[in-house]
Amino acid sequence: MSKSEKITEEQLKEIQKIVSTTNQIKLEVGNLEARKYMLLNELSSVNKMMSDVSAKLEEEYGKMDIDINTGNITYPDEE
Repeated sequence: MSKSEKITEEQLKEIQKIVSTTNQIKLEVGNLEARKYMLLNELSSVNKMMSDVSAKLEEEYGKMDIDINTGNITYPDEE
């Protein structure tokens, strides 16, 4: 027969607090990972939009660089 003992109320509360904190941290990390996943998907969509716009502009203007502050176009020197 095994001997049964009990820890003190103070020890139990300390362990419960640590376990609760651990669980809260794990939940928050999960939330952050989910947010990260959503943001990465959104970034992928935005990059696709930029790629589409760039392709349209290149079709219209040819190879060029655009100053995003002014809209000025500069063309590379042809060799």
